[in-house]
Amino acid sequence: MGLLDIFNKEARSERSRDKNIQRALNKYAQSADRWKALEALRDDGSDEALYGLLRRFGMMYDKTIEDEQEKEFVFEVLLAKGANAIPAIEKYLVSADSISWPLRILDKVADREREIAVLKKVLERHEPGYERDPTKKQQLLAHLGSLQHPDAAALCAPYLEDMDEGVRFTAAEALLAQAKAEVAIAPLLADFASDKEDSLRIRLRIADGFVEHGWAVPPEQRAGVQKKLPDSFLLEKDGRFKKKA
Repeated sequence: MGLLDIFNKEARSERSRDKNIQRALNKYAQSADRWKALEALRDDGSDEALYGLLRRFGMMYDKTIEDEQEKEFVFEVLLAKGANAIPAIEKYLVSADSISWPLRILDKVADREREIAVLKKVLERHEPGYERDPTKKQQLLAHLGSLQHPDAAALCAPYLEDMDEGVRFTAAEALLAQAKAEVAIAPLLADFASDKEDSLRIRLRIADGFVEHGWAVPPEQRAGVQKKLPDSFLLEKDGRFKKKA
């Protein structure tokens, strides 16, 4: 087979793949045609084909049951690809807006170190600050909160200073979920005592979290915490939060 033959074969494969991706993402196509396209992308197995499959998560089909079935199919296909799916998942996480399905897949096909590395790379494109739609940040932070890993807290902590209250709340939840005083107490108390923090909901959640974990406020931070203490809490002599009766 000559170079021209190889080039033509690759070109045909690329055109076929592109058509299958378009068909898989066409909400107006017949369900049978979409299924055929999804199966063809599965059999192709290239990074481009797997990325095309992932894009199916971003398309909402009007028929709820069929939409769920197709997404479950894609989910199972990508799980079966294992670590081979990670490059496509990383690309999709960077580019997509809604990422709950791919995060579930990443959690199952990547070891913890690789998973953290991917999430760090995605977060670098969504630094603390203003974003028109903060949903993606919240999804990333919530997922990090579910991971028991030393780097998870370090990745979440800067988002306690985000402009969006929902992002800050999710970051606080993620830090509390780590349940490790050495990584969570300092950033949480800094936010709690900050004049910039205007959310009572966040302060209440932090106080509740300290009660749940039995954490004490270090002596040098108690005066600042006392100034911002919600009416429903008091700070005991040993620095522990306590709910008022």
